[in-house]
Amino acid sequence: MGKKAREIVEVDLKELIKDLDRAYCDEWLAYYAYWYMAQTVEGKYYEDMAEFLNNIAKDELEHAQELAERIIELGGLPTNTPSNLEKNANASYPGVMKKLSNYDEIIKLVTDAEAGAIEVYNKIARKTFGKDHDTYQLAVHIMGEEITHEEMFENLKN
Repeated sequence: MGKKAREIVEVDLKELIKDLDRAYCDEWLAYYAYWYMAQTVEGKYYEDMAEFLNNIAKDELEHAQELAERIIELGGLPTNTPSNLEKNANASYPGVMKKLSNYDEIIKLVTDAEAGAIEVYNKIARKTFGKDHDTYQLAVHIMGEEITHEEMFENLKN
């Protein structure tokens, strides 16, 4: 991000970088949880649930990559050690289901995580609206995908 671009941003860059880094950490934790569940899920139709979780995990990893790029553009660096991901995140690690075949538990866990992500990106979008156009667009883009994820999992409920 160039000098003029930084000048026109009307938010505290250090605070914004912290907000984006917390979201970055959230995305890594979600990615790992969803990926892990996709690898270990069992029971009836486990292949379908595994594929579904793997696809969502890929989106979460993409979000982390997009956030890392923006953090760097703003002059910061994203969290660089796995041990600090949960410490720097907005929410704790979403965990994984206790019973690998309990799809209701998977759906609840993931739906709750997606709802939290929607709140995070809504806050960032509100903070940057009219003040940092690039970050605003990124927040709205990711929030839209998180809304889709939440709806997809809600539609799986019996």
